[in-house]
Amino acid sequence: MQTTVEIAEQLGLTADEFERIKSILGRTPNFTELSMYSVMWSEHCSYKNSIVWLKSLPREGDRLLVKAGEENAGLVDIGDGYAVVFKIESHNHPSAIEPFQGAATGVGGIHRDIFTMGARPIAALNSLRFGNINDAKTQHLVKGIVHGIGHYGNCFGVPTVGGEVYFEDCYGTNPLVNAFSAGIVKVGQTVSATSYGEGNPVFIVGSATGKDGIGGASFASANITEDSVEDLPAVQVGDPFQEKKLLEACLEIIKTNAIIGMQDMGAAGITCSTAEMSAKGEHGMNIWLDKVPTRQKDMKAWEMLLSESQERMLIVVKKGEEKPVLDIFEKWDLHCVQIGEVTKDKNLKFYMNGELEADVPAESMVLGGGAPQYHRAYTEPAYFAKVKAFDIQNIPDTEHPRFVAERMVALPNIASKRWIYNQYDSMVGTANASTNAPSDAAIVLVKPTKKALAMTTDCNGRYVFADPHKGGQIAVAEAARNIVCSGGEPVAITNCLNFGNPYDPEVYYQFVHAVQGMGEACRKFNTPVTGGNVSFYNQSPDGAVYPTPTIGMVGILDTLDQRITLNFKEEGDLVYMLGRNRNDINSSEYLHKIIGIEFSPAPHFNLDEELHLQQAITKLNKAKLIQSAHDVSDGGLFVTLLESAMPSGLGFELTTNNKFRKDAFFFGESQSRVVVTVKPADKEKFEALLHTLVDASDVSVRHEKLGVVSGDSIKVNGEDWGNISTWKKSYDTAIEEHLKK
Repeated sequence: MQTTVEIAEQLGLTADEFERIKSILGRTPNFTELSMYSVMWSEHCSYKNSIVWLKSLPREGDRLLVKAGEENAGLVDIGDGYAVVFKIESHNHPSAIEPFQGAATGVGGIHRDIFTMGARPIAALNSLRFGNINDAKTQHLVKGIVHGIGHYGNCFGVPTVGGEVYFEDCYGTNPLVNAFSAGIVKVGQTVSATSYGEGNPVFIVGSATGKDGIGGASFASANITEDSVEDLPAVQVGDPFQEKKLLEACLEIIKTNAIIGMQDMGAAGITCSTAEMSAKGEHGMNIWLDKVPTRQKDMKAWEMLLSESQERMLIVVKKGEEKPVLDIFEKWDLHCVQIGEVTKDKNLKFYMNGELEADVPAESMVLGGGAPQYHRAYTEPAYFAKVKAFDIQNIPDTEHPRFVAERMVALPNIASKRWIYNQYDSMVGTANASTNAPSDAAIVLVKPTKKALAMTTDCNGRYVFADPHKGGQIAVAEAARNIVCSGGEPVAITNCLNFGNPYDPEVYYQFVHAVQGMGEACRKFNTPVTGGNVSFYNQSPDGAVYPTPTIGMVGILDTLDQRITLNFKEEGDLVYMLGRNRNDINSSEYLHKIIGIEFSPAPHFNLDEELHLQQAITKLNKAKLIQSAHDVSDGGLFVTLLESAMPSGLGFELTTNNKFRKDAFFFGESQSRVVVTVKPADKEKFEALLHTLVDASDVSVRHEKLGVVSGDSIKVNGEDWGNISTWKKSYDTAIEEHLKK
């Protein structure tokens, strides 16, 4: 079939890109070849509109064993001869169209990224965004997506140990489903996604190839519209039990030392795995598509090449050492079929029944090779004028903070997400999981060592919307703060950058400035970027979603004794706030949801102030002077205190500071604040140590005594605000009540 620029444009390529392909090949591509380029040069695979800025992020560090982008996921040395492999990726568009399978296959795909490197996944987290919880469509999406995540993770046998959920109108059409996985591997026992050695056989292993998921990468690189439901075949179908067998087989074949390289088949399936492995190893492949096990009869070459059927891997085996590999896959009752061989030249040649269907240079298809890289124009968003016009003096202070607090704890973004996380098994396959004691980050044991990992996913999209640069910094800082408040040392991040259409200069402005802010914060906290995912086109006819650069961060605890939990421990313990209060209600849940103000600046934040605070918490913890720690974030100080009180059924007596507005004191979200509790006997040591912790300006960490841990009630300035059990009931049931409507 003779291709034209019109066909190229229908496949999502531009006229310039069509000419570029012709120049690379020295001829006009046939339809199969053009289809391959259309997926490999899609935003989802090539990062063509983002890579120039991603390169500015810090990608090296003492603990990093591979640089960002070198492998399927980040690899970080945790000591004692072990490393953690981790990554976060999006499955937004598929989840918008078919929520159960879209979310389920997102979980399956991220776990494959981990075990394709030879690591056994030990924990999963997620970051979810939905529209208005009272909308029937949102409720349908919530139920389907949560069920899909729970089903796949629970059946696959990896515990879901943490995450975050937000509800905002802008995500109504286009929910965000970001899935994170972490695994453990011995240093030196990883497998690379590479291919080399002329004559080495190429095998496809795992499930058969079907028509599900065809063009999924292109589907993920377009706006969601009313017609997107017609793209339903682009959503993959997952089988967690098949993936469990694939995991065990892959980890077993690694021990044979017969493997040259291994790559999971995610976006763009056979096309992507053959291209990326060949380009990395600087070799080519001859692939015989008629050998590929299929689920449907008479599949065309381009359908096989673009299929994103799940639970498949491509492996290159040392010639002559095929038998142990074949035996292992036969034992696990999985396909293991030779479909090609490695060639000395650097081209990929795909045959069907002896006919050459496609012949392309592997390097020309991949990121950093022939794929285009664009510098997009960007301009400051027009709505910034409304943000800058906000003045707190125009907002009357609340006269009834208790009544506001009662409304706050029932807001969907504040209330307990137990309806969601109760559907996830947090202890399945629990050889490595720790207890579910409440802490700001999830803690997972790393057996057989004494170490533990602290992991979190964080981003407040409203902050990034208000100020992309500062919001990007805060996303990284909050992740680090959560790990420090759990007793860990932050070591590295992965990111999932969710934005609207990159061809919109205002959206691209958000992206550029968020990336710059993230990079600055990563350098400040010494948490280099190990890799991640860019998800553009999260946009509906109503406009783009909030810019949402989700941060997945990993930290290390040398022993579980370092762990800090957030719950109050004993009646009589002193309650302190570390950090500085401010008359700041900017972009707070209170201002947005209670007062109804959509446009306001991001809350106060300063990188040096944040680092100083985190260093103080670490030193206090090493001195064993704090009983609990919980950062002040969504909902402000009152919500932080309540969340610390509820797990143990203990209350608190709080004395307010009249230097501040009531709404700012109770509900403001200015950053770099942590609530800690201290034994009365440690009061003098605690305060003395804080005075010795000075920054470059010789300023000690600001601290303020708020009150004491009490019985089972809350008292504010002596006024009875009710029992903890009453507050807890409202907090625990709000989401369920919304979803029952």
